[in-house]
Amino acid sequence: MSAPRASKPAAREFVIGGDGPLIRGESIGEGPDVVLCHGLSATRRYVLHGSKYLPREGYRVTTFDARGHGKSEPVPSGYDYEHLVADLDRVIVSECPPGPVVVGGHSMGSHTAAAWALANPDRLAALILVGPVYTGEDRRSDLDQWEKRARALEIGGPDAYGKVAAEGFDDLQAAGTAERLARDRAGRHDRRESVAEALRHVPISSPFTAVADLRAVSAPTLVVASHDLLDPGHPHAVAESYAEVLPSATMISEAPGKSPLAWQGGRLSRAIAEFLGGLGIGPGEDTAAG
Repeated sequence: MSAPRASKPAAREFVIGGDGPLIRGESIGEGPDVVLCHGLSATRRYVLHGSKYLPREGYRVTTFDARGHGKSEPVPSGYDYEHLVADLDRVIVSECPPGPVVVGGHSMGSHTAAAWALANPDRLAALILVGPVYTGEDRRSDLDQWEKRARALEIGGPDAYGKVAAEGFDDLQAAGTAERLARDRAGRHDRRESVAEALRHVPISSPFTAVADLRAVSAPTLVVASHDLLDPGHPHAVAESYAEVLPSATMISEAPGKSPLAWQGGRLSRAIAEFLGGLGIGPGEDTAAG
């Protein structure tokens, strides 16, 4: 029998210490564990954008602010994937019961989740990768752009950061949406100088050596792609390359010209629930079922 849906699930906040900075996050709902990581310069709100669809459908969703982001503690150094993966592991060990969990994220968060999956195959029930960017190539050619974003955030604050983040869009409506999202994200950080440091260091860090490494991930994986016109920062071709390499991947995307799924928390949550339900990972089920 399926577990009853929670009509108004309430969030439980947590703080994790130990070997690393204090990490602040929240869990909401009861059921199979789904742990999600946000993207660079975002906070825990910006994976599902406030949607509570998954908790209402019988999942326990855990999100947290990455080191130096949101309300989590900053560090003098360590803004790289080695440390981001270690923080994710601390959250899972602290907040999830033993056994397989669903892990995923957006952009930086998707790379963090994939690297954790490679290191912890026995704990992975399924993987959710939204808007991956990392290709395994040296990205130091982008340093000037990331430095421009970092300085805009440090000196001009959220408004300046939003304007810089929206550069390069051909579609004016998409540029406006990107600026608003970037501005809103930047306004949620307690210490924007630590986010600026992350902007300088995460983009040149490597979560794994090459996309081909993901052939070792046998768990079912949902890859969520965006079309380039509205979300050029998360190339559709990169998502395709992940889906081609992962042994058990399903790739979805919005229709061309439509708002990216990555920007729509409700629709993204429904897609995740449909994917997990198809694996037998749902209310009243064991996460190992898939």
